This record gives sequence, C-alpha cells and structure tokens, in this order.
Amino acid sequence: MNTDANRMNMMTAKELTRIILAKEEIFILDVRNENDYNDWKIEGESVEIINIPYFDLLDGVDEALDKLPDGKKLLVVCAKEGSSKFVAEQIVDAGRTDVHYLEGGMKAWSEYLEPVKIGDLKDGGSLYQFVRIGKGCLSYMVLSKGEAAVIDTLRMTDVFEQFAKEQGVQIKHTLDTHLHADHISGGRKLAEQSGATYWLPPKDATEVTFDYEKLEEGQGITIGSTTLRIQPIYSPGHTIGSTSFIIDDQYLLTGDILFIESIGRPDLAGKAEDWVGDLRNTLYNRYKELSQDLIVLPAHFGKVTELGEGGRVMAKLSDLFLHNPGLNIQQEKDFRSAVTENLPPQPNAYQEIRQTNMGKITPSEEEQREMEIGPNRCAVHDK
Repeated sequence: MNTDANRMNMMTAKELTRIILAKEEIFILDVRNENDYNDWKIEGESVEIINIPYFDLLDGVDEALDKLPDGKKLLVVCAKEGSSKFVAEQIVDAGRTDVHYLEGGMKAWSEYLEPVKIGDLKDGGSLYQFVRIGKGCLSYMVLSKGEAAVIDTLRMTDVFEQFAKEQGVQIKHTLDTHLHADHISGGRKLAEQSGATYWLPPKDATEVTFDYEKLEEGQGITIGSTTLRIQPIYSPGHTIGSTSFIIDDQYLLTGDILFIESIGRPDLAGKAEDWVGDLRNTLYNRYKELSQDLIVLPAHFGKVTELGEGGRVMAKLSDLFLHNPGLNIQQEKDFRSAVTENLPPQPNAYQEIRQTNMGKITPSEEEQREMEIGPNRCAVHDK
C-alpha cells in the first residue's frame, strides 16, 4: 500500500479484494450519501461498515471518531476518491493510525476483476473464473493448448487480454450466454481486439446491429484440440435465448438462469409472464436431466455468502436442488408468483445497457461506467 506524505495509506481495489477473500477484519467508513450507500455497499464476512455522509463531516470528524473502533484497519470510501481522502486525512490528524482511503472510490471497486482458478481440464487445460466482487458479475476463461475462450466477458477487456498474454494463449472465441441487462458486454469488443469469433444466442439477437455467430444447441465449440468442447444447452427463462454451457463434462455454466442461492428473474425484457414457463421448464426439467455431479458456475452472485474458498462461486448441481430455494417451489402457481411478484428493484440503467449490448447506442467510456454503478440484481432473491 502506498503512503501519501506519510499521513495516510492508499488501498487499491485489488488489495481490498484480497482482504475480503482472506476474511481479514476491516472497518469501513462510507462517506457517500445515504441513498447511494443503501443501494450498494462493500460487503464481506469480516467487514464492519457504517455510513456517515461527507457533508456531515465537513466541519470536523468528531462525529465519526466516536464510532470508529480501536485496533482495526480503517478504510474510508466515497464515490470517486476525493472525499474519502479528505476525511481520512482528518482522522489521521485526530491521532488515529492504520487509516486508508480507497483508490478510485466505488467506481474502481465496481470495475476490479479477480481471477481465480476453478480447476484443471482433462486435456491439460484449465478453467478460470473472473470475480467482479464489487458488482457480483462473473466471467470465465477456458484455456487449452495455447487457445482460449472467454464467456460472459465484462467491459474491462484489457484484464482478459493481459491474463491471456500471461498464460501464453490466444483468445479464439468470446461467447455471451444471453443478452445482458445489468452490465455492458465486452464480448464483441474483445473479439475485435483479439481476432476472435463472437457468439450470441440468435433468439436474443433479433435487434442487434452487428454481425455475430449464432450460438445454438448441438454445435460444440472446440478450444485447443478436438477433445475439449464447449457444448451449448438451450435454457430459456431469464431471456428467450438464454444458453448454458457444459465444459469438459465437468462444469455447467448457467448464465443468469441459476445462481448459488437463487434463480434468474424473467422480467428484465418486460416478458415475465411470457417467460415464466420457460424458466420453470429449464430449472425443473432440463437441468434435472443433466448429470447431477456437474459443478454449477453462474454469471452472477448476489450475496457475499455465495463466495466460497478463495472467492470461487460454485456448487454441485445436486446440492443446489437440495438447498436453493428457487429449485424447491413445488406448485407451479407458487413458482409463477415467486418470480413475477415482489421482485427486487431492476438493475440501474438496464434499458440503456440492453440498448448498448444490441449496438443501438454507443455511450462513452465514462457513461458506461455510470450506467453500471450499483449491484447486478439479476436474481429473484436479491433484495
């Protein structure tokens, strides 16, 4: 961690992620306004956090000092960095030590990706999960014999390019499980930058303005050798084109259909009543027909309790049929009610994000960052 004139310490989003995944204790003072804090905050098993708006601390930090515990690492956070730096400096002036501010604020927290290895593949390749811990998004990279495929690529494409370079592989394919509504896909951009092929389910692509390869069940996509195939499984319900992937007969990438502690919502394209039957059929019939030993790897997590060892978000399919509340609603009418009524708020700017992912609008980089601020809210139970 870097020091600023020996007065306070700067903490990066990467360093904060490592602290949270290691379950180290940290106390956070969030100085954003109350509405922004209540909408979205930093969470972790060993994180203690309070909110005192910056404007309440302009005349001094006495109000905050009484609420800050002794002997704990303290991190001050705000939206972009400046306010937290100001408050942290005052807390140091008041005699406190081990005080930090978050570099880049919550914007940086929203964009950081942590790669974690999920496991080895039978042909000697490997599978990595990229955890966007500040927003709850998950991307994947399949590596085999010098080639790679990236699934549900996030907007920060440089992270995937750098990782591929470090691993000595060339990105040959980028795939989206569906047309996303909570974050801007980087799949098409990464494909253009790396010379890869971009794949998208055609039923989700009826309004897109660009060329793509049709992602359909029955056509395996080969990576590195003829033995490693990404097998698409048509699994509608979150969107009409939602597609899952079986990789190496070990892993089931479920997109936004099935999560560790919840299931996908069918309403983000305004089609909840139309798609609820598809959602139930995918979850209760299609997935039941698959090997129950498959390891489920979703495109999102909604709660920090879904982060497992090392930050991995994964579970055996059979365990989810036992414990996931969304897979244990016996009556169809009760299921319909659960996924269409009393849902959490929809993701921020989700309509604009869908338009961007269709290629209909081209917001600037800063506009894209603003559109994505906040939690993903793709699950029924994300309240």
